[in-house]
Amino acid sequence: MSDTPRYLGRLRLGVNIDHVATIRNARGGDHPDPLRAARIAADAGADGITAHLREDRRHISDDDIDRLVDEIDLPLNLEMAATEEMLTIALRHKPHAVCLVPEKREERTTEGGLDVAAQHNHLAPYVRTLSNNGSRVSLFIEANPVQISVAKALGAAVVEFHTGAYADAAHAGDLELRDKEFARLTEGGRIAHEAGLEVHYGHGLTFDTVKPVARIPEAVELNIGHFLIGEAIFTGLESALLRMRELMDEARV
Repeated sequence: MSDTPRYLGRLRLGVNIDHVATIRNARGGDHPDPLRAARIAADAGADGITAHLREDRRHISDDDIDRLVDEIDLPLNLEMAATEEMLTIALRHKPHAVCLVPEKREERTTEGGLDVAAQHNHLAPYVRTLSNNGSRVSLFIEANPVQISVAKALGAAVVEFHTGAYADAAHAGDLELRDKEFARLTEGGRIAHEAGLEVHYGHGLTFDTVKPVARIPEAVELNIGHFLIGEAIFTGLESALLRMRELMDEARV
């Protein structure tokens, strides 16, 4: 076992603004503006902005990425599939971080973690090239020891664990499955941290489910988007962000 101390520092909040763009694109035009959401997030205490540039451009656009890079001071975490088109874009913009994620054209949202064990040979040159270009590479994976081991071997700096199954079970009231998934997330954090990887979590987290994940000692960052954008309809984006930040801080105390 590693003697690396568990993290337990201030937990970073990355805010995913994709679904501001989803609403904009439903009607066309320029409103609501994802860049405005990024500015509000920055003012409300977000530590970074996450944006997923998909192959089909269903929400975030190339112009959104251009503007985020040029006009926002917070670190940009660019989520993308491991394709040559996306690699070219990432190499040009040099975002602070690049998170490689699975992507299927027919899915409504990311359905699970990237199978880095099965795709090792495909992913290796992407991780290497992006890292050499100055971006911290994160792999969005399930909290599985094999996937963690391969992520380390690939040279990624960060793993982000998919919290969707935990969040879905909690929402459905399936406490047995919720606890099983949470135990998997907790153990994954320990294994990844001991391997020298920075540990992030994301997908499906809400006010009701964030605190247990925020208490995981190895967690360094949570990436949250869809829930915050949805909550903003009722309370405003700043209010939603401040509440999420408050819950995360309470969990760490």
